[in-house]
Amino acid sequence: MKNKRRYIISFVILCLAVLMFFCMEICFGSVSISGGDIRDILLGKNNNDVNYNIVWEIRLPRAIAATLLGGALAVAGFLLQTFFANPIAGPFVLGISSGAKLFVALTMIAFLNRGIAISSFSMIFAAFIGALLVTFFVLVMARSVRRMSVLVVCGIMVGYVCSAITDFAVTFADDSNIVNLHNWSLGSFSGISWSNVRVMAAVVFIATLISFLYSKPMLAYQLGEGYAKNLGVNVKALRLIMIILSSVLAACVTAFAGPISFVGIAVPHLVRSLLRTSKPILVIPAAFLGGAVICLFSDIIARTIFAPVELSISSVTAVFLAPVVIYIMLRRKDGGV
Repeated sequence: MKNKRRYIISFVILCLAVLMFFCMEICFGSVSISGGDIRDILLGKNNNDVNYNIVWEIRLPRAIAATLLGGALAVAGFLLQTFFANPIAGPFVLGISSGAKLFVALTMIAFLNRGIAISSFSMIFAAFIGALLVTFFVLVMARSVRRMSVLVVCGIMVGYVCSAITDFAVTFADDSNIVNLHNWSLGSFSGISWSNVRVMAAVVFIATLISFLYSKPMLAYQLGEGYAKNLGVNVKALRLIMIILSSVLAACVTAFAGPISFVGIAVPHLVRSLLRTSKPILVIPAAFLGGAVICLFSDIIARTIFAPVELSISSVTAVFLAPVVIYIMLRRKDGGV
């Protein structure tokens, strides 16, 4: 009963936090709009002024995107941490986000140079291919090294290489639209449209739902591969599913918002500490809500603290979440990551 009460309170707190920051995301900005005006706009009573376009076409899609992509990134981090059995694993640290960023940038450059518009699904597919290639490269390295610390360093180096190639491609691009990829490459929820929201909602919902449905096999996997096999779990298939799902979620985030740092590492750890359990059936939905809270809060800070200048999301998340990652590393009893 005590644990059940903790779970209920934790989920209530997370849901209220998501709701609060979602409302703040819509209300706050360089243009001040009263709560009454926002209510009328959302109810369709006021659709003839500039405020309507600001709320309905800019802030609301951005708030939904921050919620969905933040949750997706946290779930992707949890899947990778379960796969590698290490709390320091994450899409950003292992270079997966950078690989996705590289392929999206190269795809956009190739299409735009020919005057061809790229669809949302094409961006996600390109990001998925990049994320998957880097993931399999990390897995190959994992077979050669025994210490997770070495694997993390290799992942960071792969991420730097991918980021460097992306920077070269963007810097020497001729098209002005391609040059603007620089802002996206730093991480941002700006420019999200309703068509983007529909695509990301479908991808994130399906991938997160599948992850949740595999909660029971993942719980057995957390207790050891031998234990999972004794319970009839197909470990090889489960590992492949976790890699594909984490790559899809990380790719979706990178395709629309660029790489976002430390959310995939820190949020699952914070959620596990809040719930005091690692059960996937609880951690997956809680991580989704926690990732949404962090990204909504970070986007509010990025948009408002130096308005009208906008900070990158990764800069804000790094300030708040890097200390959490450092704490995780120092807490490791074996002295390594």
